[in-house]
Amino acid sequence: MAISCWIGAKVEEEGTITVPARLLTEFISSLPSDRVDISLSPQTKTLGLKCARFEARISGIDAKDFPPIPKVEDGITTKVEVEALRHGISQVVFAAATEESRPVLTGVDAQFDGDLLTLAAADGFRLAVYKLTMANPVSQQTEVIIPARTLAELNRLMADQEEAVEITINPNKSQALFRLKNTELVSQLVQGTFPNYTQLIPQSYNTRAVVAVADFLRAT
Repeated sequence: MAISCWIGAKVEEEGTITVPARLLTEFISSLPSDRVDISLSPQTKTLGLKCARFEARISGIDAKDFPPIPKVEDGITTKVEVEALRHGISQVVFAAATEESRPVLTGVDAQFDGDLLTLAAADGFRLAVYKLTMANPVSQQTEVIIPARTLAELNRLMADQEEAVEITINPNKSQALFRLKNTELVSQLVQGTFPNYTQLIPQSYNTRAVVAVADFLRAT
């Protein structure tokens, strides 16, 4: 999984560097809501940050040493409204398996068919299925398995998103790209065949009950 984020800035001179994520995150998290001045010393591979009375210098390495981020430009592309996608992910991702004994169950099965997106997750004990409408229909039916961890991270990134999320699946179904307003998330897809969960859902029943959600939650 790889995440790219673009931040508005007044760049006086271009430059690139790779710095330790933990050090950068810890320092930025401690800063007040003020302007951050960033400087880069190519000779010493040092990133300088200054905000109010806080200042730090972080040693890094050449940006060329950073692993290349995969490009997903061709394939099946669609858009999903952010609120619908967030709700759909939250309704199924919890049911995905956490153990690696059956890798396909650590992901969420995603079926793109016309303007309908069906998400399903199962861990051998639980099964969750959610269907939502896509803003743009797909030209051909496609089914892939997206790692549950990827969707959980995508859900976090969408917290402040208002625009629809663009989803692209590459032709050989090995990678997926999720494009937000200022952020892109690229993820490898889980290879394998997801179980036919429709066979697990009873087509008929002898008893049916309808209960209020709040009351049912209090009783569990």
